[in-house]
Parts: sequence; C-alpha cells; structure tokens
Amino acid sequence: MIHPPLETLPETLPTRIPDVSLCVLTPADATDIRDLLQADTAHLTRHGDFTAQVRASVEEIEEALAHSAGKERAYGIRLRESLVGQVGIIAAAPPHYGLGYWLARAATGKGRAGAACAALIGSAFTLLGATDMFAGVTHGNDPSAAVLRRLGFAPVEEFPTYTRFHMPLTSPGSGECFPKAFGR
Repeated sequence: MIHPPLETLPETLPTRIPDVSLCVLTPADATDIRDLLQADTAHLTRHGDFTAQVRASVEEIEEALAHSAGKERAYGIRLRESLVGQVGIIAAAPPHYGLGYWLARAATGKGRAGAACAALIGSAFTLLGATDMFAGVTHGNDPSAAVLRRLGFAPVEEFPTYTRFHMPLTSPGSGECFPKAFGR
C-alpha cells in the first residue's frame, strides 16, 4: 500500500490553544532554532537528550532541515509569533510514525507541548492514515512522559537510556482516532 508523503501535511497547523500554532521549519529558521537551543541548553540537556541538537551549528541545522523531506517533517511551535519549541513527525514505517518534540523551559507547564503534539497527531491520522504513533523519552524526563500519557500513549519497551511509548490511533473496530489525541 502506498502512503501519502509527509508533505501532505499542511504548512501550518492550529492547536487547541489559541496563541499556539505550528509552522513547518525551513532552513531560513536555522538561526532562530540555534538561538533558542543555545538559550535553553541546561533545560534541554539535563537528561542527556538534545545534546547533539544544542551543539549543532546554524549550517548543520540548515542542512538537516533542507534534507529532511520524505522522512521527517519538523514544525516550529510558535507562541504568538515567537518560536518556543519544535515538534516533528518521522515516517518510520508508514502507517506507523514517530513523534519527537522539545519546548523551551519558559514555555513549559501550560499544555503547549501536548497541544502541539495533538495537532500533529490528528493531522497525521486524518491526512496520512497513521494507525500508530511512537515516541521515546529519556529516563528521568518525567514531564515529557506525562505529556505522552495525557495524550493517550503508554510505555511499551524499556531501553538502556529511554522508554518507548506507543499510541494506537484507532479504537478497536471504530476507525475513529482516539479523542485524547485531540485533547477532547
């Protein structure tokens, strides 16, 4: 079966939080991403995750964004017009997809990461026919695990440095996406 490409997803996505939206990241966003990563290094690397991203140069970020087509679609999480994080979908083995996200410390604790993930998951279900979503959380990153649990993910496998979470996107026999993914 042929699955729609990630580019089927829209360039921008609203979330259930009026001031929070998603916008596809392009190489032109590399400096803003780098600045945000550098400003929040301690927060983003405290569990060992995002170390490579924090160390990346603007050129490396540009290169990654320029060559992610087909396998990953990265969105900037925007609070009004300000970039406060990133959420992305990875075409692991469609209709099974991976989800990754990070949020600046100052933007945490307000439901923004969950709203961003829910918007992307909902679009993946509707437009890509996604049936399963997976995400990994570094051991000790309890706030990130809590975001996934609130969305309806459950831990399915432990690895030396992280836990894999899974969320089936269809209710048995219903063909409807789990309401939790949309925050209903």
